[in-house]
Amino acid sequence: MRQPLLFIRSYFDFERHNTSYRQEFLAGLTTFFTLSYIIIVNPAILEAAGIPKGPSMTATILTSIFGTLLMGLYAKRPFAVAPYMGENAFIAYTVVRTLGYSWQTAMAAIFISGVLFTLITFAGLRRWLAEAIPSTLKQSFSVGIGLFLAFLGLNEMGVVTLGVPGAPVQLANIKSLPVLVSLGGLFLTAVLLVRRVTGAILAGIVATTLLLLALGLTPLPKAIFSLPPSIEPIFLQINLPAALSWGFAGVIISCLIMDFVDTMGTLFGLASRAGLLDESDNLPEIDKPMLVDALATIAASLFGTTTAGVYIESAAGIEQGGRTGFTALVVAALFALALCFSPLLTMVPPFAYGPAMVVVGMFMIQSVTSMNFTDYSELFPAFLTIVLMIFTFNIGVGITGGFIAYALLKLLTGRAKEVHPGMWILALLSLTFYIFYPYH
Repeated sequence: MRQPLLFIRSYFDFERHNTSYRQEFLAGLTTFFTLSYIIIVNPAILEAAGIPKGPSMTATILTSIFGTLLMGLYAKRPFAVAPYMGENAFIAYTVVRTLGYSWQTAMAAIFISGVLFTLITFAGLRRWLAEAIPSTLKQSFSVGIGLFLAFLGLNEMGVVTLGVPGAPVQLANIKSLPVLVSLGGLFLTAVLLVRRVTGAILAGIVATTLLLLALGLTPLPKAIFSLPPSIEPIFLQINLPAALSWGFAGVIISCLIMDFVDTMGTLFGLASRAGLLDESDNLPEIDKPMLVDALATIAASLFGTTTAGVYIESAAGIEQGGRTGFTALVVAALFALALCFSPLLTMVPPFAYGPAMVVVGMFMIQSVTSMNFTDYSELFPAFLTIVLMIFTFNIGVGITGGFIAYALLKLLTGRAKEVHPGMWILALLSLTFYIFYPYH
């Protein structure tokens, strides 16, 4: 038994990362419980596209297992991989419901974008483009994602809700008991953090869930064990011939760019918080997690679900101390258990994991201290990136808007020589995104 444990410690280099089995396991648990909503939410969104919910849940879990396992074993990073929120809604409501394509054709778009990503990753182009991004913009990804997470968390807690025209969001009814319990969970987590209690975020999630169960505010699972629904109705159901048409090119380009910017922004944001960036604010061996993202997207389309990639909720596990791929292995193992124990593992309600998202958002905005506040040609694009992420409710829109603003501002102020050639390409790709995006 000792030999395998020593091999694992050596493989993931626990000593260099100053971590332990306990720390990595707690981190994996925290990430999974913060992320587990995807098992229920992704199938619910894709049902609008006509994809049956049962098989879709199985496809979601299988994609998450494949991507997260590969992230842990190959890339050795503490990042969870799952079908992206945002991309699933884009496929369901824009590509299928608005544009009228079948979900099988939409899956072909996901497949093609995954194959293209794999090819450009092997060619080293994705790494070159990632390293072309200026430091202040990279830091803005972390800040924007942090505020985005905090906004999501407040919404899940029931503190913030939809408003009226002119005031899109507003304070919800915080006098309701579930919201008060959720706020209690938020302050409990904060107190545990101040007291430097190990596992503070996970403890907050568990304590809030138990109190909600005790008060009858969230239902007990109807079962503990259940066999997963068959994936057969959606497995390998991609309609490539229908996707290989000029009219469908806009959808493929949109999928490609959304995945590219979401993954890149999330990788830099998480790596910055985990202390994994080098002195040039680049992520060493970034090709590995990018290749995992590309292969997971191909697998997702074959399983019958949408674009997969690194999840921002991985930040919860990073704050809990996750530093190596072993954290990802724990998350993958829990997703595997969810195949048969999904009623039990997904009983954590939004009121319980919402506070964790708010706290993680607080940690991630600390990167703002590394941003350049004296050079407005650097600050304005970074600021635009942050506010567009939050106010459009779309990480990809924020990043592409920042890319365009950076190149354009440098050009208009006579400082075009400061722009890396790769940034010009990113700006043009981002412009293409807005030209071809199927607005509705």
